[in-house]
Amino acid sequence: MGDTEPAARATFGPWDYAVFALMLLVSTGIGLGVGLARGGQRSADDFFTGGRRLAALPVGLSLAASFMSAVQVLGVPAEAYRYGLKFLWMCVGQLLNSLLTAALFLPVFYRLGLTSTYQYLEMRFSRAVRLCGTLQYLVATTLYTGIVIYAPALILNQVTGLDIWASLLSTGVICTFYTTVGGMKAVVWTDVFQVVVMMSGFWVTLARGAALAGGPGRVLSLARNRSRINLMDFDLDPRRRYTFWTFVVGGTLLWLSMYGVNQAQVQRYVACSTERKAKLAVLINQLGLFLIVGSAACCGIVMFVFYSDCDPLLAGRISAPDQYMPLLVLDIFKDLPGIPGLFLACAYSGTLSTASTSINAMAAVTVEDVIKPRLPGLAPSRLVLISKGLTLIYGSACLTVAALSSLLGGGVLQGSFTVMGVISGPLLGAFALGMFLPACNTPGVLWGLGTGLALSLWVSLGATLYPPSEQTMGVLPSFATNCVVPPSNASVLDPLPTANVSRSTSGSGMGLDQPVLANSFYAISYLYYGALGTVTTVLCGALVSYLTGPTERSALGPGLLWWDLVQQTAAVGPQEEAATLDDSLLKGPENIPLAGRKPPGSATAAHEDQQLFLGREGKGTPDSGEDGGPDPGEPGI
Repeated sequence: MGDTEPAARATFGPWDYAVFALMLLVSTGIGLGVGLARGGQRSADDFFTGGRRLAALPVGLSLAASFMSAVQVLGVPAEAYRYGLKFLWMCVGQLLNSLLTAALFLPVFYRLGLTSTYQYLEMRFSRAVRLCGTLQYLVATTLYTGIVIYAPALILNQVTGLDIWASLLSTGVICTFYTTVGGMKAVVWTDVFQVVVMMSGFWVTLARGAALAGGPGRVLSLARNRSRINLMDFDLDPRRRYTFWTFVVGGTLLWLSMYGVNQAQVQRYVACSTERKAKLAVLINQLGLFLIVGSAACCGIVMFVFYSDCDPLLAGRISAPDQYMPLLVLDIFKDLPGIPGLFLACAYSGTLSTASTSINAMAAVTVEDVIKPRLPGLAPSRLVLISKGLTLIYGSACLTVAALSSLLGGGVLQGSFTVMGVISGPLLGAFALGMFLPACNTPGVLWGLGTGLALSLWVSLGATLYPPSEQTMGVLPSFATNCVVPPSNASVLDPLPTANVSRSTSGSGMGLDQPVLANSFYAISYLYYGALGTVTTVLCGALVSYLTGPTERSALGPGLLWWDLVQQTAAVGPQEEAATLDDSLLKGPENIPLAGRKPPGSATAAHEDQQLFLGREGKGTPDSGEDGGPDPGEPGI
């Protein structure tokens, strides 16, 4: 089972490529069919939010697919292989994130009727803060999407010989094409299909691997005996890569920065037809995350048992942990043509879902934050053309910067989470300051953003230059006692010089000139990078705000503070459903003059505030038939 036979490198066959091509064809067909239905997009709002009439189920599955890319398909099993089943604590961090998103951030964004989350930063602070947030988001998303597109192609090339540029261009061009043509509807419904493909790939691999490893009983027994069933790890040492606390504290804040205030996610849940359905979509997303992360982690444990006596990394069959999963698929399905192609489709389904989401979100941010404020008189048809052009440009840009991911060390999962944590963590702090600290002012949030970004960037660069040893991170031992590898085959993929992966130390950073912080500050788990940026932004922002003169609460417009939203909800009560967004919303808050916003204090003002929360001007809409009325054709789940 674990022995390595002297054979040439395994490759994908014609049937595997046929399955992969079918997935790409179906994704394209779904994207074009849904996106062009009913005449396509007639406005930028249709393109970016699907007319705000999407149902909870597809949006929830799309949310789950967005950050469950090929990086996770390949990275999570490898991390579970090396660190054990405690990776399942990630699900707790994701659950806390979903609950906090639904309770704190979603209501504010939804009732303000925003297309770009960074509109909020201008409404709350200033245009300078909005542009800082937009720039940080565009940089983070471009880098993240580059990793998502390029890393799987590189990994599969190293294991199977799959041509890098063929896979890169086929997925990149196709997702850019259907996102450009179909907009948000195409993104959401292709994500639904791609989630199904991802789960199918995981479950087929899990069932076949467990059967060949001796059944579920033997898998659990051997994994327990070799320390892979290690959920009870409550070590408080922040240098340990994965513990209960790194997932619950660091993981929660990392996922909150990626779901609570990230444009790609907010753009999806504000596309739901009601606020209640938006919250339901977040919870459906959580169920999808449970299934994906749980399946991937279990695949890692099955993979460890399958290779329990001959670790392919030690044997030289692979050169990096991220290559474990594709090698396992080729080994266990070598006699079943077409099934490895299902895994290939699984990995690239994740790539398509993440890339299409990111490209659409970057185009939306650019239109709302840069083009509309400078060219407010553009016709809707012209905005649609500009939006599609930006989608094409950002898709090309992501393909161009994808090669940067080849410079990453520590694995694609760490690389992708590091990028999002370092840049999105401070942005989460900025939104938290705006929504929960009335006294925070523009200098405070700008100083907080700068300090948080600088500190999290410092620690991530330090960890890259002086990576911690695998003993410090807590890598579990693996074995190569029964490997039979001839010299000619052992060098196929540049085998590591170490004899045991758990005892190896980092090649760089272990010299005599190692800085004092290398084994302390630089060695903290990468899951804490986002938390470090968030906490630093909040603390620095609050301090500078009080030192430079706090903002008076009366100077803030209605609906900008979460506390005001709670009072508004209590005041509105049963009218909530009648006040939710419908498919007629074509105007955002930037279309309403700030001078026209009346402070709360009367029944009339309260009614106008409710309309402001929705981005309306109190006019009758073509679909409702009456002022502010709900859409009778509102779709169900």
